[in-house]
Amino acid sequence: MTGASDADRDADVDGGDATDVETTGRTESGAADSAAGGGDDAATPTVAVFRPDDDRLSSAVELLDSLGAEPVPDPMLAVEPTGATPAPADWTVFTSKTGVELAAESGWEPSETAVAAIGPSTADAARDAGWTVDLVPDEYSSTGLVRAFSDRAAGVSVEVARSDHGSPVLLDGLRDADADVHETVLYRLVRPDDSGDSAERAAAGDLDGACFTSSLTVTHFLDAAEERGVRDAARDGLADAVVGCIGHPTRETAEDAGVDVDVVPAEATFAPLAEAVVERLRQDEES
Repeated sequence: MTGASDADRDADVDGGDATDVETTGRTESGAADSAAGGGDDAATPTVAVFRPDDDRLSSAVELLDSLGAEPVPDPMLAVEPTGATPAPADWTVFTSKTGVELAAESGWEPSETAVAAIGPSTADAARDAGWTVDLVPDEYSSTGLVRAFSDRAAGVSVEVARSDHGSPVLLDGLRDADADVHETVLYRLVRPDDSGDSAERAAAGDLDGACFTSSLTVTHFLDAAEERGVRDAARDGLADAVVGCIGHPTRETAEDAGVDVDVVPAEATFAPLAEAVVERLRQDEES
C-alpha cells in the first residue's frame, strides 16, 4: 500500500501512533538478511523507536533486532481514554487499532452500523472483537478512506471514532462528498513522563537511526529533549543519524523543526520504515 500524502495524525503506528495512516509492525523470517547486511564484525547500529509501550513497541523492537540493529525503545505516545463511545450512524470509521479496542472494551457493538477500518491492523482488531468489517481502503490513510467513500457517502451519516489528533483531511473529505459527519474522540495521545532517553543518546552522539511514525512523535521527541535541556544537541545528533519518517506530513513536521529526514518509505507501515532506515545505515557503513 502507498503512504498517505496528506494525512498524518491518528492511526496505529502509535496507539494511535497519532496518525491517520495505518502503521503496523510485522516481523518476517529473513528480514535481517534482506535489509541489515554486514557480518558479525560490523558495528551494531542503534535505532530509536517511539511507539506506545504495548505490543506495537515489542513488535518494533523484535523487528529491529531481526534486522541487525540495537533497538532504543523510547515511547513518545501514551493513550488516555476519554470514556466516550461512537455515536449512532450509518457508518462508523475507525482509524486505529486502539480506537477499536477501546470501543470494544466499553461494550459498544456495531449492531446497526457498517464498519470501515483505515487498514488491516485496525480491521483485524475489529474482527477480533467479533465485528464485521465492511470497508478497508486500498490506500491505508485518511485520503484512502475518503476515496473509498466517494461513491457511497452522499446522504449517509458517518461517525469517525478516533484520537484527539485526527487529521482534518478525513472529516473535510467526507463532508465534501456530502456525508453527514460526526467525530467522537475515544482517546487522547499524550507524552509519557519518562520519555526522552533517545534524545539524550542523540545529544551524546550515541544514536545511529530514528524511526518517527507520526508528526506527534517528532514533536514529543523534541519536547522531551527540551525538558532535559538537550534540544539543540539532540537535533544536531539526528543530523548525524539516519532519520526515517512514515508519511510526508511527518517528514514536513520534522523538517519544519530543523530535523533532516533521510528516508520516507512508499508504504506507510512500520516494517518498511525500519527496513529503510537499517538499509540506509548499511549503505552508509559500506560507503
